[in-house]
Amino acid sequence: MTNAPPPPVWSDRPMVAVDGAPPGGFWIRFVAYMIDAFVLLVPGTILIGLFIGFVVLTHESTDDEELAAPLIVAGLLTAAALIVVNWLYEALMTSSPRGATFGKMALGLRIVRADGAQLSFGRATARHFAKYMVTPMVPLAIGYIMAAFTNRKRALHDILADTLVIRSP
Repeated sequence: MTNAPPPPVWSDRPMVAVDGAPPGGFWIRFVAYMIDAFVLLVPGTILIGLFIGFVVLTHESTDDEELAAPLIVAGLLTAAALIVVNWLYEALMTSSPRGATFGKMALGLRIVRADGAQLSFGRATARHFAKYMVTPMVPLAIGYIMAAFTNRKRALHDILADTLVIRSP
């Protein structure tokens, strides 16, 4: 049985991707996504708990028609809050000097622009919304599966945002 590899070392200087930097493939990116899903489970659970608390506290009335409008509003606000939390988590983390979410950091991955520069918040935001709004519109998840077959292991949202997911040295 071998020992686990040491965790990645992160420097505070912006990293420049060279042509020799290995890309992050489909499966390692999938595992990073799952780690991020578990990280986002905490604030998501808190927001849904607040929604359920709202429902319980406002359920004094037995009139379903009177309760319907506040429940719809609370549900929409909860959904909007979950979208904002997910967006800010990914955009702020990937535009930071480390260029990765917690899941990608754990696996030694980094997101950079195609020229190797650090992502701006705007580009990270564009990548995030392309990842969750444009890429899923391609049938059979082909937009995501492209990361397994393209030469630089880029999914559709990476191509649209002109980004690369690379392994950190």
